[in-house]
Amino acid sequence: MTTFAGLRPKRPEWFRGFLVVAVVSMIVYVAAAWWAPWTPGRLGGLTFGTLAALLFVVDALYPFRRKWNAWPFGTVQRWLQFHIYGGGIAALYVLLHVGFRLPNGLFGWWLFLLSFWVILSGLAGVYLQKRIPTVLANNLAVEAIYERIPELTARLQTEADKLLAGTPELLQRFYSTNTRASLATVAPAWGYLVDFRAERERRMAPFKEVVTYLSEADRVKLGDLQAIVTEKFELDVQYSLQRILKVWVPLHAVPAVVLMGLLVVHVAAVLLF
Repeated sequence: MTTFAGLRPKRPEWFRGFLVVAVVSMIVYVAAAWWAPWTPGRLGGLTFGTLAALLFVVDALYPFRRKWNAWPFGTVQRWLQFHIYGGGIAALYVLLHVGFRLPNGLFGWWLFLLSFWVILSGLAGVYLQKRIPTVLANNLAVEAIYERIPELTARLQTEADKLLAGTPELLQRFYSTNTRASLATVAPAWGYLVDFRAERERRMAPFKEVVTYLSEADRVKLGDLQAIVTEKFELDVQYSLQRILKVWVPLHAVPAVVLMGLLVVHVAAVLLF
């Protein structure tokens, strides 16, 4: 799966619907702004602001989709599509609400920045949840539960120590110099999301160099050690990519909760004052 393939819409009809709504909304905004001065407090601005708030509220109900048996959208997949494209329309309506102007005051800036942080982090989550499972399924032979990976990694070093016990000095030196330290702990890296093949080749390169100096029996040992190193590397990749998903959740969800609280205050202030 290429990097850009992760951005391809899974449901093209929803994407087309999103584009239609966005274009129609822009036409309405342009016509209304040409007809009369546009401000957030006038009818047009209030309408788009109200619609944006409603869309954010419905989007915030997404975690309850299974508890409610996917009501009111019928299926979990439709819930997900609305969560994605409804959030995109909400972001557009925030811009229309303020007339594509920067907000005034600290509270306005908090609303503005949180709105776009939630939308952009949500889009990042869509990409991650498409790309990471595909990478894990199609490019790695090792599968592991995130919480167990440190334990599995610790066992690999012990296994390698036993394998190399009593082997010739050259193989022992190769193991202690090039390999043993890398087996000690999990070594996650953010870059594995983009590409990990180059790092895998780098780790395997020393094995190709030393193999010509070994006897046939020692080459078998080296092959077993290479299998252990490959498994360790794939556990590193698994841990790295699964960790990205786990870190993403609070980075998206916590600001979304704060945004909902600020929206309640904002709506109450408009209604009361």
